[in-house]
Amino acid sequence: MDKTRCLIIGSGPAGYTAGIYTGRADLKPLLYEGEQPGGQLTITTEIENFPGYPEGIGGTEMMEDLKKQARRFGCTVRTGYIKEIDLSNRPFHAVDDHGVKIEADTVIIATGASAKWMGLDSEKQYYGAGVSACATCDGYFYRNRVVAVVGGGDTACEEANYLSTLCSKVYLVHRRDELRASKAMQRRVLENPKIEMCWNSRISQILGTEMDGVTGIELEDTKTGAKRELELMGVFVAIGHQPNTAFLGGQVELDEQGYIKVQNPSSATSVEGVFAAGDVCDPNYRQAIVAAGKGCVAAMDVERFLQNH
Repeated sequence: MDKTRCLIIGSGPAGYTAGIYTGRADLKPLLYEGEQPGGQLTITTEIENFPGYPEGIGGTEMMEDLKKQARRFGCTVRTGYIKEIDLSNRPFHAVDDHGVKIEADTVIIATGASAKWMGLDSEKQYYGAGVSACATCDGYFYRNRVVAVVGGGDTACEEANYLSTLCSKVYLVHRRDELRASKAMQRRVLENPKIEMCWNSRISQILGTEMDGVTGIELEDTKTGAKRELELMGVFVAIGHQPNTAFLGGQVELDEQGYIKVQNPSSATSVEGVFAAGDVCDPNYRQAIVAAGKGCVAAMDVERFLQNH
């Protein structure tokens, strides 16, 4: 059985930053990268809003830099994921996907949240080439362009409003004839002259070419089945995120959306000795810089916890 003072579950900015800080604290942390090493940023073409990279940087390259930095300070990074974990007693016990058993004095959960997608083959084909799940991350690339946002909740409305400050026009595609967003958010969208509603509509296909990326969408009327095409250059899918917490089996308190509840401003969860960082406990911001900061918070909380126990 492997033993560690701190088991970090998940990579990405939160996990790797936690690895850097716990490593520098000489806790000899053990980090499991998960099924998507580096997290969602590894499928992002370029990051321009992370401090310290004035020319921008590829998501995969940034995550490799963070991983190297964590390893430099003694963090053991393993490929694979935690399949089972028992948080009923300290030290905690976990089993990875290869059957290796781990005993940990503390745990940092940094497994992130996965965007929900429409399920189209063309959506996968053009991801990073006109298809995105984050307007804050990628909206800047579509200045003075026409784009579409898919969804009808607060997140979709927020994305549409934000994109309207950058883009020449925003189509908001919703499968029903009324929005699910709050009344205040609905008013902002419906009164915005740069946003055009596509009611009772769903995207049946994303159009594009290998050279140009996305060039348009095919819309299908959810009532009549009639189809039409719109020319545009970007599609932002905003139908929600799913926090990656299923492996916890309900051992940690979650909010109504499934995100881990933390005792702000700390990263402590409902289980003593278990901490959370990044998108797995953040339904609001979902930014790399925020996740990295929370990874630092979790690491410092772990260090203090171990000093007191």
